[in-house]
Amino acid sequence: MRAVVTALEMAGLDRACISAMGIPGVVLMENAGRGICEIALKMLGARTGKRVLVVCGPGNNGGDGYVIARHLANAAVSVDVWVLAERDKIRGDAEINLKIWEHMGGSVHYLTALPQAPTPMPDLVIDAMLGTGVQGPPRGLIATAIPYLNSLGAPILAVDVPTGIDADDGTISQEAIRATATATMALLKRGLLFSPAREQAGAIHVVDISLPAALVQTQNLRTWQITADDIRGRLPRRSADAHKNCVGTVAVIAGSVGFTGAAALAALSALRAGSGLVYLAVPASLQPLLAAKLTEVITWPFEDGATGYLLEADYASWHESLAQQNALAVGPGLGLHPQTANLVHRILREQNRPMVLDADGLNHCVDHLNLIARYGGEMVLTPHPGELARLLNTSTAEINKNRFAAALQTAQKLGKVVVLKGGPTLIATPDRTLYINSTGNAGMATAGSGDVLTGLIAALLAQGLNAQDAALCGVFLHGHAGDLAKEVRGEISLIASDLVECLSRAFLTLQD
Repeated sequence: MRAVVTALEMAGLDRACISAMGIPGVVLMENAGRGICEIALKMLGARTGKRVLVVCGPGNNGGDGYVIARHLANAAVSVDVWVLAERDKIRGDAEINLKIWEHMGGSVHYLTALPQAPTPMPDLVIDAMLGTGVQGPPRGLIATAIPYLNSLGAPILAVDVPTGIDADDGTISQEAIRATATATMALLKRGLLFSPAREQAGAIHVVDISLPAALVQTQNLRTWQITADDIRGRLPRRSADAHKNCVGTVAVIAGSVGFTGAAALAALSALRAGSGLVYLAVPASLQPLLAAKLTEVITWPFEDGATGYLLEADYASWHESLAQQNALAVGPGLGLHPQTANLVHRILREQNRPMVLDADGLNHCVDHLNLIARYGGEMVLTPHPGELARLLNTSTAEINKNRFAAALQTAQKLGKVVVLKGGPTLIATPDRTLYINSTGNAGMATAGSGDVLTGLIAALLAQGLNAQDAALCGVFLHGHAGDLAKEVRGEISLIASDLVECLSRAFLTLQD
């Protein structure tokens, strides 16, 4: 897992590194500047005749800029430094490195206003104006410099975070630097992983500043980004003598008139994700259609009185069959018939198999959160922001204002693993640990994508993974399949069935 930090957590790590480990701040700044210089040199390519403009603010972010300038100059690159502050405002470690730059005879200009255009135009701009410690929007000359630097047309390398971006939530209060790349120090900053910051940050590089790993481990960090290596060790394995009844059976309770596709996608996904047997419980009037569509899925017809909805009336005859499955997937395309709500409530009261609760399964629990909290088995909730908003009796806009808090509070309140779908998808656990997915793309914003995820996680539960690991693996594989599908279809033409088709490649690329 890659640790992901807020600005406050990073500041605490810096202080601990200096006070507890005895590494001077100026050493950390030197390591940061040297590492960022290496990234800058790669962006420049050939160095002959290249010019770099380093734009520094008054704090330690500017201090990093002076170190970068020194190392670039030593690498035979022509460097100009602009300081957007008065000389006597520069203090501490930043001033130490500014003095070194001055003693080298480096070009430095203390600006009170921006020139019409740099002469000559730079081949690369280093944004060292504001870092993670700033609070509130940029002000004064720095605020003016943001659109100015964006308009130059030169590639921009941002130091730690692009100026104007909130390091914690990725929001932009006014305007922000549009970086070609961002070199962030020591650990990923949470805001860089979320829109609109991730569109503004460009390629993200994590720079080693010699922060001791032992120190990071003592900080009880609770936010992590999922990587492929994290998933490889969690995926289920089959023995050589495996048969279909021992590699996980899933019952999918899904579908209603007009929404048979959701049921089909969830069932097919569960098969592609390794379930030996998948049973699809559907309204009897729709069963012939789905049986014809799903060759490998066993369809269970629930008596529906020709309504096209799953009703509670026939539940008793299926109770034991559901109880024998390794996992349940409840919700895709169920519809909002009142008797369907009764069926969902009864399943939650009377079953205890590992379950994925999604879509209308969640919608039927809006006024019955206690049924989720009291459910006796492992459970993964997979809402999109609108479904979570209904579940919590708030607005989608409120959920999107702070997706981290919404996911974590729901997981803690209900005692279940919560997968909050989006870009990127979040996985929150009841112990208030947050995982951020690193796969997926905008092409997955298509009908049925969430149904594929439901079947995928249910299949992993059926194969013995616990709720947390099933959610982590399912979300990563789902996004990875989307990235593989994008290579063939592009984002615009990608549809949910492409995800199902690419699941096999996704699994293959993650096998040891």
